[in-house]
Amino acid sequence: VQLQASGGGLVQAGGSLRLSCAASGRTVSRYAMGWFRQAPGKEREVVAVISGSGSSTYYKNSVKGRFTISGDNAKNTVYLQMNSLKPEDTAVYFCAAGRTYSILERTYEYWGQGTQVTVSS
Repeated sequence: VQLQASGGGLVQAGGSLRLSCAASGRTVSRYAMGWFRQAPGKEREVVAVISGSGSSTYYKNSVKGRFTISGDNAKNTVYLQMNSLKPEDTAVYFCAAGRTYSILERTYEYWGQGTQVTVSS
């Protein structure tokens, strides 16, 4: 599976961005898909996860109510809609695919390149 993340950029606090993760090689419905992020000087952390069927989702507490993860099987793409962005959301965001619905980074086998999200105050 090859993953291509896009949609990052510079936005003011309170603004919105939608990240996309386009998959090729296998359909995303076969995999759990996760969005992770890594801020400067910090470890990579899970942000949101969606199961292959789309029936289960997980969100990091700090993004609940602001971020929404979704999938479009027809486009083989997973999205992360980010609203009410805060400066602390600034990070490089990565999408990943794994065979198990999990919040553990080590369970994800395939990773896209990162996309930078910068939120100015």
